[in-house]
Amino acid sequence: MSERMKQKKLSTRHLLGIRDITREDIELIFSQADEFKEVLSRPIKKVPSLRDITVANLFFENSTRTRLSFELAEKRLSADVVNFSASTSSVKKGETLVDTVNNILAMKVDMVVMRHPAPGAALFLADHIGAAIINAGDGTHEHPTQALLDAYSIRERLGAVKGKKVVIVGDILHSRVALSNIHCLRKLGAEVMVCGPKALIPKHIKSLGAEVSHNLEEALRWADVANMLRIQLERQGAGVPYFPSLREYTMQFGLDASLLNRLGKDLLIMHPGPINRGVEITSEVADGPHSIILDQVENGVAVRMAAIYLLAQHLNRQA
Repeated sequence: MSERMKQKKLSTRHLLGIRDITREDIELIFSQADEFKEVLSRPIKKVPSLRDITVANLFFENSTRTRLSFELAEKRLSADVVNFSASTSSVKKGETLVDTVNNILAMKVDMVVMRHPAPGAALFLADHIGAAIINAGDGTHEHPTQALLDAYSIRERLGAVKGKKVVIVGDILHSRVALSNIHCLRKLGAEVMVCGPKALIPKHIKSLGAEVSHNLEEALRWADVANMLRIQLERQGAGVPYFPSLREYTMQFGLDASLLNRLGKDLLIMHPGPINRGVEITSEVADGPHSIILDQVENGVAVRMAAIYLLAQHLNRQA
């Protein structure tokens, strides 16, 4: 690592949400991620930076991409990794979150990466245990590393985030990705718009500095970047539907090649995954030349390596 990077730390010892970090923190993570991307391009993709650090991945919700991305990032840094799944743990027997984590910390864990269905769970944990906490998604609240890798991917492709116009399309109401992205993009100087059915746009969204549209084509004509989100049916529950049907949603807010061609511009297409192909986006667009979805996946490892590495500088041991 460069001497410049060794001399700098994040302003916080936890990564709980984008709202809690500064623009300088974000830029430091990006600079460090640049260095790790170079490492990941080498034949040997591993550095000994955190060989004395133990990280526990606690996932109380199902996850594939995020969990694997964090695990790979930790192993690329030579950290010792402990994986925990709530479905096979004592949580099923009634054990509390704090008891579960304290038992893990008794095994001398230095850092915890946690995904939990309850908003605020990561903050609650940070107030009760001494390890560094990274929020890998808490309910419908925040998903900070996804926002960081999304903004990093925009910066990589367009040269900067400042001044760019980004529209986030889909289920904004239930999306922790949308909330973290709005905070991150605004801190970096981007203009942000959200687009979707009225019932899926929170009433307070304008107070965060985001514009609102209910017309996908108009929003895409305004934008430089479109981040397409999936409909989170698992969070919507039973009762009155937010829109008549998935078919109608797709007709109004789905992105296909016909619409993209009609725009006649170079629009950057993103998606945090998992993709519901044929609903919010067609395969032709997701796999097409405008898409940087796989770049997001690749950048996720470098950005998470950077966040873990920088947070480890706050630990009272050689990192």
